[in-house]
Amino acid sequence: MSNDEQEIRQLVSTWMAATKAGDVEKVLSLMSDDVVFLVPGQPVMHKSDFAATARARAGANAPQIDGSSEIQEIKVLGDWAFIWTKLTVKVTPPGSTQSMTRAGHTLTILNKQNGKWVLARDANLLAPVME
Repeated sequence: MSNDEQEIRQLVSTWMAATKAGDVEKVLSLMSDDVVFLVPGQPVMHKSDFAATARARAGANAPQIDGSSEIQEIKVLGDWAFIWTKLTVKVTPPGSTQSMTRAGHTLTILNKQNGKWVLARDANLLAPVME
């Protein structure tokens, strides 16, 4: 496994851990300033949109978020890379025992900036899972 592949795997692991911990600033540090998120049925989301939404959901009344990401493929092409993952995300609203699980695939493009891999584009194809 190349150093780049190891760094990308670590980025995914860090993203998942920071999301679970509610560390919005850490998650934001893992993306480029011009990042674009594509989600079915939703408008394109940029970093400022992501930050505003994440910060609004942070703090004492934040939902509990847990998940898993299984990397299916990593391909590094110079300073660009893509990963295809199988992602499961479970969200439990504050004060609730009922959670919502979404699962599916993501296709993510990463860019190496100043020696560090960051998320540049993400197409998220998660759908609700009936529990």
